[in-house]
Amino acid sequence: MTKTDFKKTLDAYQARSGVFRILDVPPTQYLMVDGHGDPNSAQEFTDALQALYPVAYKLKFASKQDLGRDYVVMPLEGLWWSQDMEAFTGARDKARWDWTVMSMVPDWITPDMFATAVSKAGAKNSPAALDRVRLETLEEGRCVQTLHIGSFDDEAATLARMHHGFIPESGLVMTGKHHEIYLSDFRKTEPAKLRTILRQPVTATA
Repeated sequence: MTKTDFKKTLDAYQARSGVFRILDVPPTQYLMVDGHGDPNSAQEFTDALQALYPVAYKLKFASKQDLGRDYVVMPLEGLWWSQDMEAFTGARDKARWDWTVMSMVPDWITPDMFATAVSKAGAKNSPAALDRVRLETLEEGRCVQTLHIGSFDDEAATLARMHHGFIPESGLVMTGKHHEIYLSDFRKTEPAKLRTILRQPVTATA
């Protein structure tokens, strides 16, 4: 049985450091959990991850066993925003951040498969945030993205070039939420070597 690695097959997961690229991202299905607060210290963030991954792996195994379609569980992703975006792109006051943590799942995963996976994930030692996991399709459309190499706290300069340079110079304006794709496991990778895709939905100026 062939195992699909969507990080290698989908264009939306391709990015290069120092290069801002405009692309059209198709509607994509995710497991999602919403929350608020500093991801480095908020228990809510830890609870979200501890609920997301058991469901992701239950779905992977169900797809392989029931459908004969195996795939690599996708990396963690996040949507990030704040009522005052200066708290995100400027002062980076993480306690004021809102977020949605996500893991992409194939479009052949159905709501019934999701419901069964949630039930199995909660059968023993149910994660605290399991009832907050949902299956949803995200439609971002046209986006600008690049690859950031380094710590999360060093993203500000790259985002400033994207938001205040490349996007307006390309006749575009920002829409939607800042999106990050964590190609590295930040629990095991030293900050200087972290690889993160930074994505911003955009639309053409009027």
